[in-house]
Amino acid sequence: MSLKNTLSKIQSAESSAGRPTGSTKLIAVSKVQPLERVRAVLDQGHRIFGENKVQEAAGKWPDLRAEYGPVELHLLGPLQTNKARQAMELFDAIHTLDRPKLATTLARLTKEVGSCPKLFVQVNTGAEEQKAGVSADEADGFIEMCVGHGLPVVGLMCIPPVDEDPSVHFALLAEIAARNHLSELSMGMSGDFEVAIKAGATYVRVGSAIFGARSYN
Repeated sequence: MSLKNTLSKIQSAESSAGRPTGSTKLIAVSKVQPLERVRAVLDQGHRIFGENKVQEAAGKWPDLRAEYGPVELHLLGPLQTNKARQAMELFDAIHTLDRPKLATTLARLTKEVGSCPKLFVQVNTGAEEQKAGVSADEADGFIEMCVGHGLPVVGLMCIPPVDEDPSVHFALLAEIAARNHLSELSMGMSGDFEVAIKAGATYVRVGSAIFGARSYN
């Protein structure tokens, strides 16, 4: 689809939903993408990117930031506690705060380091056993615990089940965010980001539609 087409579709979706232009930010998901494809998107001026793994990001982004200047980097994949310190140094936002042990680790490191990336609580809206995230029923209590630890929780993230209507899950996430006074919603990917924008997404995560199909070889 290309970066230009994706940005155009986002703007059209914002307009259709009666939302201000620019109220939804695009995270270009560059995981497992060849460097030349990432550079091509950087060369077009885009500066918000997402990665799934700390190790992959650490091998890619310090050099690219040195070359291109500031880039807003978001961690979209699961975070192991033993990688938390490295993630805090590398990322501007972490979208996968999903369990008490990670929350306490991040809180301890925040006191040591003196700062913390923006945090999104991942909610498992579909109650899928194989998927990370707190359940919708436990979200309020978990958010309260994280805030009590002094963590900068700004919003929520979800990945709806592939075989269900995503709008139901986006609406649920928006409802949980509203009652917890959280302003950011990370929801919507290549196949459903326009639906997510209608539901209030402030960040959409688009990869293959911008970069082309991934190769995991």
